[in-house]
Amino acid sequence: MHSPTLDTVLMVERTLQDAKEIIKIAELKRKLPRKVMHQTLMRILDYLQMSGKILITTKGVVWTYAPRSVMEKMKSGGLEL
Repeated sequence: MHSPTLDTVLMVERTLQDAKEIIKIAELKRKLPRKVMHQTLMRILDYLQMSGKILITTKGVVWTYAPRSVMEKMKSGGLEL
């Protein structure tokens, strides 16, 4: 089984972050700057889902990860109970 390179994983991450909405896998493939084999893309998506960075739904894939700085900003503006 082929393992994706870090460059390929980062390319997929950037493309999903830039989408800012649910994107179908076929559309994701078209938006990637370089071609990626389907099995390689699916392996990357599995990894990103396991690491909590994306959600894969019946409608497509969506980026969900928020960096710590964004989470702290959200927390400081929230209501404390």
